[in-house]
Amino acid sequence: MFLKELSDLCGVSGFEQEVRNFIKEKIKDKVDDIKEDKLGNLIAFKKGKNNKKLMLSAHMDEVGFIVSNIEEDGKISIIPLGSIDPRVVLGKKVVIGEKKVTGIIGSKPVHLMTGYEGVSSFENIKVDIGVSKKQEAENKVKIGDFVSFAPNAMLHKDWISGKALDDRGGCSILIDLIEANIEPFYNTYFTFVIQEETGLRGSGVAASQIDPDYAIVIETTTSGDNPEFPEARRSSELGKGPVITPAHRGYVNNEKLFNFAIKVAQENNIPYQIKRRTVGGTDAARIAITTGTPSLVISIPSRYIHSPMCVVNLQDYQNTFKLLSNIITKEVK
Repeated sequence: MFLKELSDLCGVSGFEQEVRNFIKEKIKDKVDDIKEDKLGNLIAFKKGKNNKKLMLSAHMDEVGFIVSNIEEDGKISIIPLGSIDPRVVLGKKVVIGEKKVTGIIGSKPVHLMTGYEGVSSFENIKVDIGVSKKQEAENKVKIGDFVSFAPNAMLHKDWISGKALDDRGGCSILIDLIEANIEPFYNTYFTFVIQEETGLRGSGVAASQIDPDYAIVIETTTSGDNPEFPEARRSSELGKGPVITPAHRGYVNNEKLFNFAIKVAQENNIPYQIKRRTVGGTDAARIAITTGTPSLVISIPSRYIHSPMCVVNLQDYQNTFKLLSNIITKEVK
């Protein structure tokens, strides 16, 4: 499992190279072929028993920001890359650009706000990098630099917390499947895609190259089992196994694949849960729309996704790996 290491890498949408290089180094000698396409997707191939094609996909990118302006007082203006609630970022540590300049996200003090100013927006949020003049800031960062939540992954017995677990969890699962040296039933393409968080940009391009017969997207999904939420609002829960999705925004997952995944889980005594809400979307929709491929989403549940501190149960991670390691050895029926 490489979840901690992957979490601590910076890979904001459009700036995935650090994550891609890490993954490539881990798997390059353990697959039959590997390539990076023009867009930046990483596609690794393992030959199977059957010439049909299975695409396994996880996205390398994480939500984050980009520098949009450098103010006269040296503060940094940012705009989000991906869906981020501004209320979860105040006071959080970030790193900026290839130089990994550190900063703190701040905003106008609450006691000075009036009316609707109390509802944070990125228009009044700035990053403080410890300088007081624009020129000083320009010596450290530039407009267009990425801004990532600072690395903060921690293991706690059966739990891991950290940034970017959506979807470094899926990336780690794919690496584990490759390292396990499992002989797949189908010719299998382990696909690490870019820019999911900014509109599902990489997966369609990768799917067009592969033209798979089946596709399974490995995601990290919101659990919704926060203490303050009633059970009816919980799309999934930590500790209850991988999440198999029947439908989400823009796509109803393929019924044959959905039933097949449930059957494999039941036959192997793997705990699983069905996602109970349809908010949010994944690369499964883009793959299905682009190539007409029957697609499915299997996810690791996580609390607080799209924030600086996600939480995942490691038993859920291991059971997701176990489910997928059984799925890829079987014919879809």
